Amino acid sequence: MLRREILICGSLAALPFSIASGFAQEARTSLFKVVTVKDEIVIGLSADELKALGGTDASAVAHALAQKGDMAVWQYNVHRGAKGELQQAPTAKIGLIANSSLRVEPYTTPYAIVPHQ
Repeated sequence: MLRREILICGSLAALPFSIASGFAQEARTSLFKVVTVKDEIVIGLSADELKALGGTDASAVAHALAQKGDMAVWQYNVHRGAKGELQQAPTAKIGLIANSSLRVEPYTTPYAIVPHQ
């Protein structure tokens, strides 16, 4: 009986962390590298923005850009946070114009990603 009570209390104690984790995943920003003949940039799209584009991967972003012809997105770069830690943060809202030599690929970073507004 005691073992069962310990398991139940442990499960209830972990519940707030799993709920917070679910909210964090919903507010998550996905990063993509946009590569052209001249340069490459990193952009960030929220889960809602990706949903509006019709997918969550790089091909959905590329397809939406090709269909629309242009898109307004947030450019991301590495910056120092308030405590001096490196983080991937939005720096400017930019416009992308579709081009036949454009490539969109997923981008991973070891730094914390700061969501844009």
